[in-house]
Amino acid sequence: MTDLLAAAAAELYEADPDEFTQRRQDLADRAREAGQPAVAKQIAGLRKPTRSAWVVNRLVRADPQVTSRLAALAAELRDGPSMDGTKIRELTAARSRLVDELTRQALQVSDLPAPPAALREEVTATLDAAIADPEVAANLGTLVRAAHWAGFGLDPMTPFPASAPSPSARKTPTTSSRTPKPGPPPTAEAPPAPDPAEAAAERDRRRQEKIQTAERTVAEAQQTAGSASLAEQELEDTVRRLEAELADARQRLAEARRQSYRAESRQRRADAELGRLRE
Repeated sequence: MTDLLAAAAAELYEADPDEFTQRRQDLADRAREAGQPAVAKQIAGLRKPTRSAWVVNRLVRADPQVTSRLAALAAELRDGPSMDGTKIRELTAARSRLVDELTRQALQVSDLPAPPAALREEVTATLDAAIADPEVAANLGTLVRAAHWAGFGLDPMTPFPASAPSPSARKTPTTSSRTPKPGPPPTAEAPPAPDPAEAAAERDRRRQEKIQTAERTVAEAQQTAGSASLAEQELEDTVRRLEAELADARQRLAEARRQSYRAESRQRRADAELGRLRE
Protein backbone atom coordinates (compact mmCIF):
# COMPACT_ATOMS: atom_id res chain seq x y z
CA MET A 1 0.00 0.00 0.00
CA THR A 2 1.41 3.41 -0.99
CA ASP A 3 1.91 6.09 1.64
CA LEU A 4 -0.85 8.21 0.11
CA LEU A 5 -3.31 5.32 0.05
CA ALA A 6 -2.39 4.24 3.59
CA ALA A 7 -2.84 7.79 4.87
CA ALA A 8 -6.22 8.06 3.13
CA ALA A 9 -7.38 4.73 4.57
CA ALA A 10 -6.26 5.74 8.06
CA GLU A 11 -8.19 9.01 7.83
CA LEU A 12 -11.32 7.48 6.33
CA TYR A 13 -11.63 4.51 8.68
CA GLU A 14 -11.01 6.63 11.76
CA ALA A 15 -13.37 9.48 10.82
CA ASP A 16 -17.11 9.34 11.48
CA PRO A 17 -18.90 7.21 8.83
CA ASP A 18 -21.29 10.08 8.13
CA GLU A 19 -18.35 12.00 6.67
CA PHE A 20 -16.92 9.03 4.76
CA THR A 21 -18.40 9.55 1.30
CA GLN A 22 -17.54 13.22 0.92
CA ARG A 23 -14.10 12.80 2.50
CA ARG A 24 -13.32 9.84 0.22
CA GLN A 25 -14.13 11.96 -2.82
CA ASP A 26 -11.92 14.79 -1.53
CA LEU A 27 -8.98 12.44 -0.91
CA ALA A 28 -9.40 10.79 -4.32
CA ASP A 29 -9.43 14.22 -5.98
CA ARG A 30 -6.30 15.18 -4.05
CA ALA A 31 -4.49 12.05 -5.24
CA ARG A 32 -5.57 12.71 -8.81
CA GLU A 33 -4.28 16.29 -8.60
CA ALA A 34 -1.00 14.91 -7.23
CA GLY A 35 -0.55 12.95 -10.46
CA GLN A 36 -1.46 9.53 -9.01
CA PRO A 37 -4.64 8.44 -10.83
CA ALA A 38 -4.15 4.77 -9.89
CA VAL A 39 -4.05 5.64 -6.19
CA ALA A 40 -7.05 7.92 -6.66
CA LYS A 41 -8.98 5.00 -8.12
CA GLN A 42 -8.01 2.80 -5.16
CA ILE A 43 -9.10 5.46 -2.69
CA ALA A 44 -12.41 5.88 -4.49
CA GLY A 45 -12.91 2.11 -4.17
CA LEU A 46 -12.55 2.07 -0.38
CA ARG A 47 -15.82 0.89 1.15
CA LYS A 48 -17.70 2.77 3.80
CA PRO A 49 -17.75 0.97 7.20
CA THR A 50 -20.88 0.31 9.19
CA ARG A 51 -21.13 2.07 12.53
CA SER A 52 -20.09 -1.04 14.50
CA ALA A 53 -17.10 -1.71 12.22
CA TRP A 54 -16.04 1.92 12.61
CA VAL A 55 -16.13 1.55 16.40
CA VAL A 56 -13.71 -1.39 16.23
CA ASN A 57 -11.48 0.41 13.70
CA ARG A 58 -11.38 3.46 15.96
CA LEU A 59 -10.36 1.31 18.93
CA VAL A 60 -7.52 -0.40 17.06
CA ARG A 61 -6.17 2.87 15.69
CA ALA A 62 -6.40 4.56 19.09
CA ASP A 63 -4.70 1.69 20.96
CA PRO A 64 -2.17 -0.36 18.93
CA GLN A 65 -1.87 -2.82 21.86
CA VAL A 66 -5.35 -4.18 21.10
CA THR A 67 -4.21 -6.33 18.17
CA SER A 68 -1.27 -7.79 20.11
CA ARG A 69 -3.51 -8.65 23.08
CA LEU A 70 -5.99 -10.43 20.84
CA ALA A 71 -3.17 -12.25 19.03
CA ALA A 72 -1.59 -13.37 22.30
CA LEU A 73 -4.83 -14.92 23.53
CA ALA A 74 -5.44 -16.53 20.14
CA ALA A 75 -1.97 -18.14 20.33
CA GLU A 76 -2.79 -19.62 23.73
CA LEU A 77 -6.09 -20.98 22.47
CA ARG A 78 -4.33 -22.79 19.62
CA ASP A 79 -2.81 -25.13 22.22
CA GLY A 80 -6.30 -26.37 23.08
CA PRO A 81 -5.75 -30.07 22.21
CA SER A 82 -2.88 -30.27 24.72
CA MET A 83 -4.80 -28.58 27.56
CA ASP A 84 -6.92 -30.11 30.27
CA GLY A 85 -10.44 -29.00 31.13
CA THR A 86 -9.29 -26.61 33.86
CA LYS A 87 -6.96 -24.72 31.50
CA ILE A 88 -9.64 -24.51 28.82
CA ARG A 89 -12.10 -23.04 31.33
CA GLU A 90 -9.48 -20.50 32.44
CA LEU A 91 -8.80 -19.40 28.87
CA THR A 92 -12.54 -19.23 28.10
CA ALA A 93 -13.01 -16.89 31.06
CA ALA A 94 -9.96 -14.83 29.99
CA ARG A 95 -11.39 -14.55 26.48
CA SER A 96 -14.71 -13.30 27.82
CA ARG A 97 -13.02 -10.75 30.09
CA LEU A 98 -10.79 -9.42 27.30
CA VAL A 99 -13.66 -9.05 24.82
CA ASP A 100 -15.85 -7.30 27.41
CA GLU A 101 -13.01 -4.95 28.37
CA LEU A 102 -12.20 -4.05 24.76
CA THR A 103 -15.88 -3.54 23.95
CA ARG A 104 -16.19 -0.98 26.75
CA GLN A 105 -12.95 0.69 25.65
CA ALA A 106 -14.11 0.83 22.00
CA LEU A 107 -17.41 2.48 22.92
CA GLN A 108 -15.60 4.95 25.15
CA VAL A 109 -13.08 5.86 22.45
CA SER A 110 -15.93 6.37 19.98
CA ASP A 111 -17.83 8.56 22.48
CA LEU A 112 -20.79 6.17 22.63
CA PRO A 113 -21.54 5.79 26.34
CA ALA A 114 -25.06 4.44 25.72
CA PRO A 115 -25.02 2.70 22.32
CA PRO A 116 -27.92 0.65 20.92
CA ALA A 117 -27.85 -2.96 22.09
CA ALA A 118 -27.42 -4.22 18.53
CA LEU A 119 -24.33 -2.06 17.99
CA ARG A 120 -22.74 -3.24 21.25
CA GLU A 121 -23.43 -6.87 20.32
CA GLU A 122 -21.83 -6.42 16.89
CA VAL A 123 -18.71 -4.85 18.40
CA THR A 124 -18.42 -7.74 20.88
CA ALA A 125 -18.97 -10.33 18.13
CA THR A 126 -16.31 -8.70 15.93
CA LEU A 127 -13.68 -8.69 18.67
CA ASP A 128 -14.52 -12.31 19.50
CA ALA A 129 -14.22 -13.25 15.82
CA ALA A 130 -10.82 -11.54 15.65
CA ILE A 131 -9.55 -14.06 18.22
CA ALA A 132 -10.90 -17.05 16.32
CA ASP A 133 -10.39 -15.97 12.70
CA PRO A 134 -6.95 -14.74 11.50
CA GLU A 135 -8.54 -13.08 8.47
CA VAL A 136 -10.70 -10.86 10.69
CA ALA A 137 -7.66 -10.07 12.84
CA ALA A 138 -5.68 -9.05 9.75
CA ASN A 139 -8.37 -6.55 8.72
CA LEU A 140 -8.69 -4.79 12.08
CA GLY A 141 -8.48 -1.07 11.45
CA THR A 142 -10.08 -1.22 7.98
CA LEU A 143 -13.16 -3.35 8.65
CA VAL A 144 -16.24 -2.44 6.63
CA ARG A 145 -18.77 -4.52 8.54
CA ALA A 146 -19.14 -6.47 11.76
CA ALA A 147 -17.69 -9.99 11.81
CA HIS A 148 -19.19 -13.08 13.41
CA TRP A 149 -17.48 -16.36 14.19
CA ALA A 150 -19.90 -19.10 13.13
CA GLY A 151 -17.80 -22.03 14.36
CA PHE A 152 -18.48 -24.18 17.36
CA GLY A 153 -16.59 -24.79 20.57
CA LEU A 154 -13.83 -22.79 22.19
CA ASP A 155 -11.95 -21.89 19.03
CA PRO A 156 -11.68 -23.23 15.46
CA MET A 157 -8.13 -24.33 16.24
CA THR A 158 -8.89 -25.79 19.68
CA PRO A 159 -11.47 -28.56 19.54
CA PHE A 160 -12.60 -30.06 22.80
CA PRO A 161 -10.37 -32.96 23.86
CA ALA A 162 -11.75 -36.28 22.78
CA SER A 163 -13.06 -38.44 25.60
CA ALA A 164 -10.64 -41.17 26.64
CA PRO A 165 -11.84 -44.68 25.96
CA SER A 166 -13.45 -46.33 28.96
CA PRO A 167 -11.51 -48.99 30.88
CA SER A 168 -13.86 -51.67 29.58
CA ALA A 169 -13.13 -50.62 26.02
CA ARG A 170 -9.39 -50.98 26.56
CA LYS A 171 -9.63 -54.56 27.77
CA THR A 172 -8.65 -57.19 25.25
CA PRO A 173 -10.05 -60.67 25.56
CA THR A 174 -7.56 -63.38 26.45
CA THR A 175 -7.74 -67.01 25.45
CA SER A 176 -6.73 -69.72 27.87
CA SER A 177 -4.09 -72.07 26.57
CA ARG A 178 -5.74 -74.98 28.32
CA THR A 179 -8.76 -76.77 26.93
CA PRO A 180 -11.64 -76.33 29.37
CA LYS A 181 -12.90 -79.53 30.97
CA PRO A 182 -16.47 -80.55 30.31
CA GLY A 183 -18.74 -79.32 33.04
CA PRO A 184 -22.32 -78.55 33.79
CA PRO A 185 -24.08 -76.14 31.40
CA PRO A 186 -23.54 -72.47 32.36
CA THR A 187 -26.30 -70.73 34.22
CA ALA A 188 -27.83 -67.50 32.89
CA GLU A 189 -25.89 -64.45 34.08
CA ALA A 190 -27.38 -61.08 34.97
CA PRO A 191 -26.61 -58.27 32.44
CA PRO A 192 -23.49 -56.32 33.40
CA ALA A 193 -24.02 -53.10 35.31
CA PRO A 194 -23.55 -49.92 33.23
CA ASP A 195 -20.02 -48.61 33.27
CA PRO A 196 -20.01 -45.21 35.13
CA ALA A 197 -17.28 -43.86 32.88
CA GLU A 198 -19.24 -44.72 29.72
CA ALA A 199 -22.40 -43.17 31.16
CA ALA A 200 -20.51 -39.96 32.01
CA ALA A 201 -18.99 -39.84 28.52
CA GLU A 202 -22.44 -40.23 26.97
CA ARG A 203 -23.83 -37.42 29.10
CA ASP A 204 -20.91 -35.21 28.09
CA ARG A 205 -21.44 -36.04 24.42
CA ARG A 206 -25.12 -35.09 24.61
CA ARG A 207 -24.26 -31.89 26.42
CA GLN A 208 -21.76 -30.93 23.71
CA GLU A 209 -24.37 -31.62 21.03
CA LYS A 210 -26.80 -29.28 22.81
CA ILE A 211 -24.10 -26.61 23.11
CA GLN A 212 -23.26 -26.89 19.41
CA THR A 213 -26.96 -26.62 18.48
CA ALA A 214 -27.31 -23.52 20.65
CA GLU A 215 -24.14 -22.02 19.14
CA ARG A 216 -25.43 -22.70 15.65
CA THR A 217 -28.68 -20.91 16.52
CA VAL A 218 -26.78 -17.93 17.92
CA ALA A 219 -24.51 -17.78 14.86
CA GLU A 220 -27.49 -17.81 12.49
CA ALA A 221 -29.18 -15.08 14.51
CA GLN A 222 -25.99 -13.00 14.44
CA GLN A 223 -25.68 -13.40 10.68
CA THR A 224 -29.32 -12.35 10.24
CA ALA A 225 -28.78 -9.34 12.49
CA GLY A 226 -25.62 -8.43 10.60
CA SER A 227 -27.43 -8.56 7.26
CA ALA A 228 -30.26 -6.43 8.63
CA SER A 229 -27.78 -3.92 10.02
CA LEU A 230 -25.97 -3.71 6.69
CA ALA A 231 -29.26 -3.19 4.84
CA GLU A 232 -30.17 -0.46 7.31
CA GLN A 233 -26.80 1.23 6.81
CA GLU A 234 -27.16 1.11 3.02
CA LEU A 235 -30.65 2.62 3.21
CA GLU A 236 -29.38 5.35 5.53
CA ASP A 237 -26.64 6.12 3.00
CA THR A 238 -29.23 6.33 0.23
CA VAL A 239 -31.45 8.64 2.27
CA ARG A 240 -28.50 10.92 3.10
CA ARG A 241 -27.43 11.01 -0.54
CA LEU A 242 -30.95 11.89 -1.72
CA GLU A 243 -31.29 14.52 1.01
CA ALA A 244 -27.98 16.04 -0.07
CA GLU A 245 -29.09 16.05 -3.71
CA LEU A 246 -32.41 17.63 -2.72
CA ALA A 247 -30.66 20.32 -0.68
CA ASP A 248 -28.35 21.05 -3.61
CA ALA A 249 -31.31 21.24 -6.03
CA ARG A 250 -33.14 23.64 -3.70
CA GLN A 251 -30.04 25.81 -3.49
CA ARG A 252 -29.72 25.91 -7.26
CA LEU A 253 -33.45 26.68 -7.56
CA ALA A 254 -33.11 29.57 -5.13
CA GLU A 255 -30.17 30.94 -7.10
CA ALA A 256 -32.10 30.58 -10.36
CA ARG A 257 -35.01 32.48 -8.85
CA ARG A 258 -32.69 35.27 -7.72
CA GLN A 259 -31.19 35.53 -11.19
CA SER A 260 -34.65 35.53 -12.73
CA TYR A 261 -35.77 38.30 -10.37
CA ARG A 262 -32.70 40.40 -11.22
CA ALA A 263 -33.29 39.88 -14.94
CA GLU A 264 -36.94 40.90 -14.60
CA SER A 265 -35.90 43.99 -12.60
CA ARG A 266 -33.39 44.98 -15.30
CA GLN A 267 -36.05 44.45 -17.94
CA ARG A 268 -38.54 46.67 -16.10
CA ARG A 269 -35.93 49.40 -15.68
CA ALA A 270 -34.98 49.13 -19.35
CA ASP A 271 -38.66 49.35 -20.38
CA ALA A 272 -39.13 52.37 -18.16
CA GLU A 273 -36.04 54.05 -19.60
CA LEU A 274 -37.21 53.30 -23.14
CA GLY A 275 -40.63 54.76 -22.42
CA ARG A 276 -39.08 57.89 -20.93
CA LEU A 277 -36.89 58.36 -24.00
CA ARG A 278 -39.86 58.00 -26.37
CA GLU A 279 -41.86 60.68 -24.58
